[in-house]
Amino acid sequence: MKRSAIVIGLTLVLAALVWQFAQRAEEPFDPAFLRLSPLEIARLPLAVRFDQPMGSEHGALTYNAQPFRLNRHLGDDLNGIGGQNSDLGDSVYAAGVGRVIYAGVPGSGWGRMVILAHRVPEPADPQKIQIIQTVYAHLDQILVKHGQLVSRGEKIGTVGTADGQYLAHLHFEVREGPYVNPSVGYADAPLNRLPPERFLLEHRGAANESLNPPPR
Repeated sequence: MKRSAIVIGLTLVLAALVWQFAQRAEEPFDPAFLRLSPLEIARLPLAVRFDQPMGSEHGALTYNAQPFRLNRHLGDDLNGIGGQNSDLGDSVYAAGVGRVIYAGVPGSGWGRMVILAHRVPEPADPQKIQIIQTVYAHLDQILVKHGQLVSRGEKIGTVGTADGQYLAHLHFEVREGPYVNPSVGYADAPLNRLPPERFLLEHRGAANESLNPPPR
């Protein structure tokens, strides 16, 4: 009898652990306060060239409707030149080779978001490596998965409206550091954000006439 009771007890405990694990497995990935581990950082690709995430490598057929730090804005709002919702569904490209460290809906006001992480040589001293994140928000579609390695210029999503909260545009940010947190889009201080337009100019790593191969 004692042995049967012990077996039954262990079975119940095991069943409870399995149930808890299954419940956690179904929870969405929550990146708040998550720090990339040294191994994850080592697995990030080295990004030596960055291009615009919409239009051509130089951002042709797009304009910056709300630049970095205007109205406390922590990124650039990129639009197609037609204005309104004319760019809804337009392609969004990876600005540089990187790994997807977040792909989902982080909360109200963001819509769908993708965050890529990159190891980037500092322009003044290429021996020094920065951990840089590029953030693509208000997406209509996400075309990549968490953990996926993506190439510069690869289509990772489409321009959206954050589920109808705004006119269609891409909220694009550049962040420094290994902490993965969707956080806020507006603040009194720049936090860990870098000016996206300036960053892309400083890290283009190619002559102005050097473009990507045409899409297949």
